[in-house]
Amino acid sequence: MLKATLKSVLARKLRLVLSGLAVVLGVMFVSGSFVLTDTLDRSFKDLFATVYSEVDVQVAVRAKVDAGDPEAALAGTLTADDLKAVESVDGVRTAVGDVIGSARPIGENGKVLTTSGAPRLGTAWRDGGQEELREGRAPQRDDEVAISAYLAETGGFTVGEQVSVLTLEPKRTFTVAGIFGYPGDRDSLGGELTTAFTEPVAQQLLLGTPGAYSGVTVRADDGVTQAVLRDRVQAALGDEYQVKTGEQLAKESADEIGEGLAFFNYVLLGFAGIALFVGIFIILNTFSIIVAQRTRELALLRAMGAGRKQMIASVVVEAVVIGVIASVVGLGAGIGVGALLATLFSTFGGGSMQLAGIAVPTSAIVSSFAVGIVVTVLAALLPAVRASRIPPVAALREAATPDRPLTRLTVAGAALSLVGGGALGLGFVDGTLWLIMSGLLVSFVGVALLTPLISRPVVSLIGKLLAWSVPGTLGRRNSARNPRRTAITAAALMVGIALITGVSVVLTSATTSITKVADTQIKADLIISGESTNGESSGAFAGDRMDRVLATPGVESGFGWYNDAVLLDGQQKFGVVVTDVPAMERIFGLDAAGGTIAPLREGEIGLDQVAATALNLRQGSSVVVQTTKGEQRTYTVAFVLAKSRVVNDAVFLPRSVVDELALAKISSAFVKADAGVDVGSLRRSIEPLFADNPEVSVQDLSSYARQQAAQLDTVLLMIQILLALAILIAVLGVINTLALSVIERTRELGLLRAIGMRRAQVMRMITVESVVISVFGALLGLVVGTALGVAAVQALEDVGITDLGIPWAQLGSYLLVAAGVGVVAAILPAIRAARLNVLQAVSYE
Repeated sequence: MLKATLKSVLARKLRLVLSGLAVVLGVMFVSGSFVLTDTLDRSFKDLFATVYSEVDVQVAVRAKVDAGDPEAALAGTLTADDLKAVESVDGVRTAVGDVIGSARPIGENGKVLTTSGAPRLGTAWRDGGQEELREGRAPQRDDEVAISAYLAETGGFTVGEQVSVLTLEPKRTFTVAGIFGYPGDRDSLGGELTTAFTEPVAQQLLLGTPGAYSGVTVRADDGVTQAVLRDRVQAALGDEYQVKTGEQLAKESADEIGEGLAFFNYVLLGFAGIALFVGIFIILNTFSIIVAQRTRELALLRAMGAGRKQMIASVVVEAVVIGVIASVVGLGAGIGVGALLATLFSTFGGGSMQLAGIAVPTSAIVSSFAVGIVVTVLAALLPAVRASRIPPVAALREAATPDRPLTRLTVAGAALSLVGGGALGLGFVDGTLWLIMSGLLVSFVGVALLTPLISRPVVSLIGKLLAWSVPGTLGRRNSARNPRRTAITAAALMVGIALITGVSVVLTSATTSITKVADTQIKADLIISGESTNGESSGAFAGDRMDRVLATPGVESGFGWYNDAVLLDGQQKFGVVVTDVPAMERIFGLDAAGGTIAPLREGEIGLDQVAATALNLRQGSSVVVQTTKGEQRTYTVAFVLAKSRVVNDAVFLPRSVVDELALAKISSAFVKADAGVDVGSLRRSIEPLFADNPEVSVQDLSSYARQQAAQLDTVLLMIQILLALAILIAVLGVINTLALSVIERTRELGLLRAIGMRRAQVMRMITVESVVISVFGALLGLVVGTALGVAAVQALEDVGITDLGIPWAQLGSYLLVAAGVGVVAAILPAIRAARLNVLQAVSYE
């Protein structure tokens, strides 16, 4: 039996390739994910080891509120006295004050230069550091800077030219005195843009305090270990200071990046899982067709004495062979894809990110073979069991498999759909990811089992649109002939279309909600806001600018707000300081659920209803508040805002705490124009007030809403690209089904050609069959995906997605794409069918 099985597999090489291709793509995604993240993880570890190679111990002020923001350096600064205290510790060879903060250079086009995620740093120039001057000299005057070679390349700057930089202060222009690089001929360490000032200028622009330091870097005397020196410095300074070794800092930085890479890996593996899930439908369908085609062959084996277990083993062995080959090919392809993506990633920083050697982690090898073989065998089990039930007498008649009743499938599909829907609903309510994923998988299986019940009438209906000729009519009837086969083929396409549709509905609903809030609740005519890139707090502006905005002719009222993370009774919340609370009440249309909305006095705070409920507080309650720079204080809740679609889970603080925030600058402002004033003219009057800060934009309400919604379009595009793999695999499924169907119908096609059907008509018949199956799968996906999207929107009401939006144009485009997929998928099978030799086909068994 083993020899017979292996010969059968090798005798049908095309079937082998078609069966394994879906698994190859899924395994490629899995192994590629592990190779990519492993390479990047080791590269970042090497990077941070280099960054902290000159650091034995580093001292900083311990953050009172960990907001996870690069501006956390502003949570506290060290003084010259702190530096002297560190220098006096036994075992300290040198102690140097660091000045590091955010500095955003402006390009020749007047726009701020951006990176692909790396920070834009400002530092104080230090002789003897890792920086190596390549051109010019170090900055010596207050109007001079040195810039990294990567910044010089990105902005096109040369020594002697002018460069404008945004820091805590508005735009200032400097002369480029020098250009520096790093050891190993690097233009940057990791794609960052670095501007080095003289120390006094850096302290003022980056930290806002003359004579201040963001930290102290310490080198140890010979024979003193990092751990010993850390303990000595900690004991000398006290618990208000954070003292860490260079090894700790390198490890923590690498671990932080590792967490992000792990999440990235989970996302990629999630899409790989989707690809493999789609692959299961294809393999199941492939083996089902193969078993149907080999009915006479398998029956003869049964007649010769093969037992049922041997028949099951025969099909499973074939599946194992396909799974092993597909896993090997997929692993090899995944290694190549992972290496290619890692190389592309390194180029984002101008090629400065040095990659660790490409290696294949054990996890990639184990997961590739485990996933590839298990998925293939699982998909082949049902056809294997079916093969074992073929009676020996089948060898004496035509090898055909009559349609079986759909009762069991329908009952099982309905039950699984109910279970999956229930799990999905619970997952949405509780926010439990594993419940949501499990519910999705079970729901898809349930729908797939229900699909044969509706395939024949729906496919016939779709086919009538294409049945204007005899080939079209035959194609329609062929697609409706075997509802199980058509259903499984369509289900593979259904999964990808359903997921994309569901995401599209959610994101369109989010866009609709944003637009509706802007149109109905926010009564501002203009919104002044900055950018938020790379996690940096850019585009904020000083409070005096708001005063000048309010003094502009045509402005009726307005307010701005400062924001920062704060702790309320130990729980982190979004803290806001509003310049004019009554103006916010009017412009945002807010109502009080407790107390009176009024300017906050010293010792008072306000809450919105979501935050108040979460903390079990109400008007008159006392709560302990910790700001980034201030001391813990007890505040009284002065008012609680009724639930609003504009303000969500926020804490309102009095203006007296502005200087205790990480950044004492306004992040956004909302302006109401006088009645009859042209908003466009008012915007042009206000824009010059922010001419020195290109990160700040003044927009009308509709433009601001479109800008916020545009970010969701980017998310949708990324998801569509990733899910395109699942649709590609589904296309392979259609090709596979049609190709095997052509083999199965060889004699039928020969007879059609013998009675006068031309080659073009044969190709048209196969194409109609393909288009009908593809459109049927797309329609299923649209219905299921829309239902999933509507359910998700209902569950996400608490986070602000309150209005359902159906992207009809996108759904229509998905249907057109499916029709195009059907045409493309039919090309190879149609050519094969058209080229059949008529005489050989007629005599084919």
